[in-house]
Amino acid sequence: MIATTIEQERNPMRRMKIGKVVVNIAVGKSGEPLEKAKTVLKKLVNTNPSERQAKKTIRDFGIRKGEPIAVMATLRGASAEAFLRRALQALGNRISASAFDENGNFSFGLREHIELPGVRYDPELGIYGMNVSVSIVRPGYRVSLRRRRRAKIGARHRVKAEEAIEFMRKFGVEVT
Repeated sequence: MIATTIEQERNPMRRMKIGKVVVNIAVGKSGEPLEKAKTVLKKLVNTNPSERQAKKTIRDFGIRKGEPIAVMATLRGASAEAFLRRALQALGNRISASAFDENGNFSFGLREHIELPGVRYDPELGIYGMNVSVSIVRPGYRVSLRRRRRAKIGARHRVKAEEAIEFMRKFGVEVT
């Protein structure tokens, strides 16, 4: 691990950063609860969330295909890092090692949005849980996602789980 940190200091293309943070609140039904969840998410991330539709009909739950049942917001840059720090504080700066996938991404959930520091309970809105997914990337990752002249990323340049865990430790997070 020491060799990778020295290599990261020398080569700017090896430095990792937070690519994006995706915050998702799944309500399970449309209407007033979804609008309240949208209001909560807008207050938390200071950006307009988008609605997500059901992929298939589930009669037992009363969900129809195409019905909006969740809201999500994608954060990048400084706002992503600020929100991630607050969300990790709500967890006590601890993440399970099983939360990381082989590509260096990780996800965790919060049972109640009022666990975030600085958030007060509003009885008109209620309490919502959320999923937070974080993508850690290196410079040049965009070539695998762009529309024109898309290219593959080499195996050595991809972020691995161990590297992502080490990156989060520098963030002040304890990985158990």
